[in-house]
Amino acid sequence: MEEKELKAYREAGKIAVEVREWSKNLIKGGTRLLDIAEKIEKKITDMGGGIAFPVNICINDITAHYTPKFNDESVIGENDIVTIDLGAHVDGYIADTAYTIDLSGRYEKMLSANRDALDKAIDLVKPNVSVSEIGKTVQKTLKDAGFKPIENLTGHEVKQYDLHAGLSIPNIEVPYKWKIKEGMVLAIEPFATDGYGRVIESKRAEIFSLERIKPTRMREARMLLSEVERRKKLPFAERWFCKKINPIKLSLILRDLVSNEILNAHPVLHEKGKGMVSQFEHTMIVTEDGCEVITR
Repeated sequence: MEEKELKAYREAGKIAVEVREWSKNLIKGGTRLLDIAEKIEKKITDMGGGIAFPVNICINDITAHYTPKFNDESVIGENDIVTIDLGAHVDGYIADTAYTIDLSGRYEKMLSANRDALDKAIDLVKPNVSVSEIGKTVQKTLKDAGFKPIENLTGHEVKQYDLHAGLSIPNIEVPYKWKIKEGMVLAIEPFATDGYGRVIESKRAEIFSLERIKPTRMREARMLLSEVERRKKLPFAERWFCKKINPIKLSLILRDLVSNEILNAHPVLHEKGKGMVSQFEHTMIVTEDGCEVITR
């Protein structure tokens, strides 16, 4: 890895860590999700970073891809489990991190096991280790504590302007033997649950990303795509454009772009058995004999 890339990853990591720790004070019963998302995203940009993806705020059995709508009035409940997944980038080099807070106090055992699973997974990271070995460790750690991993969600390799690039890092033992290589940048993110252990898609999607560049006739669609293309493959939120395009029209444009395979939609994911879900995540650079965690 070139020094320029390494410096950018480290700077993105510093921003992500500071914003993550700062954001924990926002997680209180009665707080609007929209206010939390906007404050976190503003903090990232105020620190000189780019927003790698819309802030995900997942509550209870909601597992991934929930970001508030432009007019979202949802608030955190007094006894909710709240997960914040955020990402910062510097010149497209991404630091992705997540944490869960249990406001009820009833699920601390699950959160503790989840943190332990992440730490044990990170301890294994070095060149030539199979991703299956990492998944096996996560699975065993959670199972021994009485919980399940979300088996159809994975961690992921990241590259410049590409959040989900190449290698996947499973949270269970898998039959394939893909191996980690020096210089890779990985986001490892175990999800723990007391439910079924799988996620299912909902019909709601507020997060989108560019699939391919194709011509479109609609003026507003061309304007939207001109901004989206600058983000390359990085996801964006529908609410980011609601002040520039009428929200009703924007929704129609986005659905049309998805149906024409110009954009990908990322639906909100729920735990299949409606179990409670937690998530902890770090991003790391694979070194010659281990890894450098940039989000600790």
